[in-house]
Amino acid sequence: MTQWNLKGGYFETCNCEAACPCVFTSPPTEGDCTALVAWHIDRGRYGDTPLDGLNVALAVHAPTTMVSSKWRVAAYFDDQADAAQNDALHAIFGGKAGGHPALLASFIGEIVGAKNVPMRYRADGRTRSLSIPGIADAEIEGLDGQGGEPITIAGHPLCIAPGEPATVARSKRFELSDHGWDWKLSGRNGFWSDFAYRSD
Repeated sequence: MTQWNLKGGYFETCNCEAACPCVFTSPPTEGDCTALVAWHIDRGRYGDTPLDGLNVALAVHAPTTMVSSKWRVAAYFDDQADAAQNDALHAIFGGKAGGHPALLASFIGEIVGAKNVPMRYRADGRTRSLSIPGIADAEIEGLDGQGGEPITIAGHPLCIAPGEPATVARSKRFELSDHGWDWKLSGRNGFWSDFAYRSD
């Protein structure tokens, strides 16, 4: 199997009230879960193929508790990736290359589509955002904890970035329209953190 590693930042936002109980394997606050998960790769390599600066996102719908129902997923890959980079991103985030993404992929029951699209991922202080023109627009902002400090959750069982505490946020906006989904949300849950993935 090809050796690979990725480091960067990720964020997610969903329709749950903050903070989302799904990370504790509890039922979502709205009965089902509609989420957007986005990754920005600061440094990465798949074999000899560099992946620095590229983005990936998943739109996810889980009809009940996320660990007890299969997800319907739409995948979005950075259109700045060349052919070798695109193949690498598909292999990693599709779960075929092992590592933590393979565990996440094990929850997927149906991939409703995969597209190469222009993607703008931004990390600026307490905010994270992703724009996919004509498809998705999401921005989250960190919540104030004690003394105005960030609120974090560590050691939660359902996590995108194992080993990293998740900073709790709330969406300023979250819109997605694709594959028959028409999500328009704001003031709902968000998380962000660094991530580090590698092949097994």
